[in-house]
Amino acid sequence: MTTVSPIDRKRPLMSWLGYVALSLFWILPAAAQQADPLEQQLKELKQEYETTTQALQLRMATLEQQIESQKAAAEKTKEATVSAADLAAERAAKAVLRNSDQVGAKFQGDLPSEPTYDLLREADETITKLKQQVGTFEFHGYFRSGYGLNSAGGQQVAFEAPGANAKYRLGNETETYGELIFVNNWVNPEQSSSEAWMKTEIMIEANTTNSANSASFPNGVGNDQFRLREAFVQAGNVLGWQPHAEFWAGERYYRRQHIDIIDFYPLDLSGYGGGVEDVNVGIGKMAVAFLNAARPDIVTQNGNLAKSNIDVRLYDLKGPAGLWAAWFDYATSKGGTTSTGTVVPTTNGYAFGLRHQRLEWHGGYHTFSIQYGTGAASNFSNPGNGVTIANPSPFINRSAQFLVTEQLVLQPNDWFGIMPIFLYQRTKDGNPQDGWNQWASFGARPVVFFTKHISLAFEAGFDHTESGTNQYDGWLRKFTLAPQIGAGRKFFSRPVLRVFVTYANWSDGFRGFVGGTPYLNRTNGLTYGVQTENWW
Repeated sequence: MTTVSPIDRKRPLMSWLGYVALSLFWILPAAAQQADPLEQQLKELKQEYETTTQALQLRMATLEQQIESQKAAAEKTKEATVSAADLAAERAAKAVLRNSDQVGAKFQGDLPSEPTYDLLREADETITKLKQQVGTFEFHGYFRSGYGLNSAGGQQVAFEAPGANAKYRLGNETETYGELIFVNNWVNPEQSSSEAWMKTEIMIEANTTNSANSASFPNGVGNDQFRLREAFVQAGNVLGWQPHAEFWAGERYYRRQHIDIIDFYPLDLSGYGGGVEDVNVGIGKMAVAFLNAARPDIVTQNGNLAKSNIDVRLYDLKGPAGLWAAWFDYATSKGGTTSTGTVVPTTNGYAFGLRHQRLEWHGGYHTFSIQYGTGAASNFSNPGNGVTIANPSPFINRSAQFLVTEQLVLQPNDWFGIMPIFLYQRTKDGNPQDGWNQWASFGARPVVFFTKHISLAFEAGFDHTESGTNQYDGWLRKFTLAPQIGAGRKFFSRPVLRVFVTYANWSDGFRGFVGGTPYLNRTNGLTYGVQTENWW
């Protein structure tokens, strides 16, 4: 049996440890070599992540810029068709921001500054309020303007018969005239039937002589005139049992009747006062008004001479062949004695009338009226305009007016329309030595429409007047041809642009009464020019 020494026993263990050490010697460097590529891969992934992130951020920024550009383009398109409310809002914003695009530069150091956010919030609140106000605001009006010459080379003159209180208008108006109406709806702007509504209306009238764009002539001759013709408040739906009744007070044009082609008002009691309209009385509607005027140039112990009217009207009465209306007016003016001892008599009077209407008749309408008045109520139409006060006279209570009018608008199709009218008026001043003034008139304005915007208008009118004091007695004929550019194919389509030629002739009894200085000793005349007319 062989004996193994301790040293021999240690040799295998040492050999095994040598192999392990040798293996570790080769394995550890190999593992270290494998770790280097992993770190490299991690580094490359980080770089790729950063690059991708930057690319995405750049793409996002680009998309955001494109979106902003599209929004800006859309806003510009919206601004191109901006509403009145937006325009007003924009002005409000400018007002809040001190009405300047250079606030910082211009006012720096002069005005206390506020945070931009506060300014913007102020502007936004103002814009919101202003938009609400604009939603309740209305703007209406009428104007005509142009210029013409007469055949003698001077400024256009009008051809109007003496005593005829009106004239045929087409190509025969020598002034610029406008009425600007401002309405604000304070309560219930939509006038819904569930609640009350209230509004104000103001009208400014402008009248010029077409003499100069900025008229300022010696002694005021030919200067422009501006007047406040309406300033009243109207309220409706305040009585549950009369929801359609409308109450008003102030100064206004009161329920006027109008003949357009001669600009004549068969009934006009415009003035100061108050009343109620559209009261349902079962068979129709009723209006009652208290209308007044004064003469500050005539002062008695009672103060300025005043005149009051109580006007009552029934209308929208359904009857044979259309709607009927009736009206009654009582007028009174208390007299007195002036400081110079002149006695102004107390005057009274009454007036009444009937009217028949057919609306939407043959593309137009038909209106007939007959009226009569005495004393202080006899001037219910032109030139008195109802509430005005005539010069004091002991004969006023015996003054009178009788008036018959008829007007039609016929438009059977889109290419032709016509408006014929007839009028007969008799007036007297009450003086037993004077007779009746008489005026008879008839005429028509046909319009031929070639296209939607091109038309040709022709107007012919005849007036015969006779003076109750034998000042004149004769006739006048007037003819006008006017090519037009208009807004549509309706007789009353406006605005309209026109050129015109007008010819008139008159009887020898009117010599010196028609056409002014250029035609003082003639019995015919001609004018030509351009004109525009519009209402909205």
